[in-house]
Amino acid sequence: MTQRTWLITGVSSGFGRHMTEQLLARGDRVIGTVRKAGALQDLAEAHGDRLALHLLDVSDAAAVQQFVEAAFASHPRIDVIVSNAGYGLFGAAESFTDEQIRHQIDTNLVGSIQLVRSAISHLRAQGGGRVLQLSTYGGQAASPGGSLCHAGKWGIEGFIDAVGQEVAGFRIEATLVEPGGARTEFRYGSSRLGPWIEAYAGTPVAGIHKIIEEAKLLPIGDPARMVALMIASVDQHPAPKRLALGSDAYTAMHKALTTRLAELEAQRELAFSTDFPAGA
Repeated sequence: MTQRTWLITGVSSGFGRHMTEQLLARGDRVIGTVRKAGALQDLAEAHGDRLALHLLDVSDAAAVQQFVEAAFASHPRIDVIVSNAGYGLFGAAESFTDEQIRHQIDTNLVGSIQLVRSAISHLRAQGGGRVLQLSTYGGQAASPGGSLCHAGKWGIEGFIDAVGQEVAGFRIEATLVEPGGARTEFRYGSSRLGPWIEAYAGTPVAGIHKIIEEAKLLPIGDPARMVALMIASVDQHPAPKRLALGSDAYTAMHKALTTRLAELEAQRELAFSTDFPAGA
């Protein structure tokens, strides 16, 4: 088994923690970011210098760039960049405050963009590498109550799609990971709600509020199994452009993509009708 060095944002919980545990167990090195000092102290004590932890708020673009520069300067090679840090913001679009909107986009979209773009020159210089960008099935299928989450994830999917094509000639490959619901702290720990507006009583938005406030509905996905497949994907060549994880993710994305394709095909004649005539 090839031993690698991984740079992972958001390792204190959820997929980040599961990934860190699995990688350290197999002998790899992890450079991980946390929001609070002392996080993952148990793993740091158990694995010594194979786990390097750094405080980082990914919504701080300058700090992200400085962190990436320092990480590559202090390690001879970083094989895999995992853009994982993020959180959910749910509710009616009109309910969110300007501050909530900015922080969500700065964290889930701009932070991921800055991480990846800061790493590209280093990956190029070392002759290649792999990027894993955590998205969600919500990067392909939209649901009421998730507008801000979808804004970030649809945005980062377009970014990674394009960047993957830009850097393919440098042996840098990128994969978008699209999990469904998983039994991590994401849904009932890090997720946040916009202010409640009574007009939305009885609508799907009310359902989202109820699910998060009651914290009773268990997601179907096993995060340990999902993370094992994320790690295994790094050995695939060419890299999968997308990795759907979970039956709920597959079902939701299949329905959304099938519907969108049918709608597009129905507009074929209309679309072609706007071209200049041949030879014009």
